[in-house]
Amino acid sequence: MAPTHHNHALDELNETQKRVHRILATAQNPLSAYEVLDRMRAKGAVTPPTVYRSLDKLIEKGLAHRLESLNAYVTCKHSHDHDMAAFAICEECGTVREFSDSQISERLTHWSDTHAFSPKKVTVEVRGLCEACAR
Repeated sequence: MAPTHHNHALDELNETQKRVHRILATAQNPLSAYEVLDRMRAKGAVTPPTVYRSLDKLIEKGLAHRLESLNAYVTCKHSHDHDMAAFAICEECGTVREFSDSQISERLTHWSDTHAFSPKKVTVEVRGLCEACAR
């Protein structure tokens, strides 16, 4: 993880964006935009577009990820030098573990180069059972 990048990116956020980041950072599992909205409404009125804009800004700054298969958001746990994020998602307990794998990244880069494809963003989601739930 690159704390200097994360700290600098956090400094550039407005108060609403910082609140959204704190809500995601303290959540046990990924949160949908509406779950973030509900938690924010506990401290005052806020609109869905405000939450979505804040989530988009966090993603843009590399502070959060959207898990497509869950339609939910998590904070970023790693620095992504190759714009690739990988997640292991437990279908039983809902925990999400972010990981990086240089071999996966290299294979995707090789495929992209071979097929003249220019990826903008790569998110790998592996669904199954975590160690605790598999027992």
